[in-house]
Amino acid sequence: MKRAKRLEPVQHIVDEAQKRLAMSVAGFEKRVQEGEAKLGELERYKGEYEQGFQQRASGGIGVTELRDYQAFLARLAEAIKQQQALVIRARAEYDAERLKWQDALKRSKALGHVVERWHAEERQVIDKREQRDSDERAQRKISRVPD
Repeated sequence: MKRAKRLEPVQHIVDEAQKRLAMSVAGFEKRVQEGEAKLGELERYKGEYEQGFQQRASGGIGVTELRDYQAFLARLAEAIKQQQALVIRARAEYDAERLKWQDALKRSKALGHVVERWHAEERQVIDKREQRDSDERAQRKISRVPD
C-alpha cells in the first residue's frame, strides 16, 4: 500500500475531529450570544423599571412601595451580576474551544498537505515509470526495424 493511501484514514480521523470542534465552537458562540442577549434584556428592563418608578415617584409614593422598589432593584441587580458572570464564563469557554479548533484545523491542513505531496510524488514515480517503459518499447521497435 502506498504511503499516501496509508495516511488517508488518519487524515479522515483528523478532519472529522476538526469538524466536530468547529461545531462545538458554533455551540459555544451561540451560548455567548444568547447570554449577551439575556443580559441586554435585563439591563433594558432595569432601565425601564427605574424610569417608570421615577415617573410614579414624582407624584409621591409610600414607604412600602419605596421598600418594594428597592428590594426589586436589588434582586434585578443580582440577576444582572449573575448573568454577567455567565457571559464571562461562556466567552472564556468559547475562546478555549476556538483555540482547540484552530489547532485541529492547522493539523488537518498540515496532514492534508503531506498527503497531497505524497500523492504528487507517487504520480511522478508512476509517470516516470510509464515514460521509461514507453521509451524502452520505442527503442525495441527501432532496433527491430530492418534496414
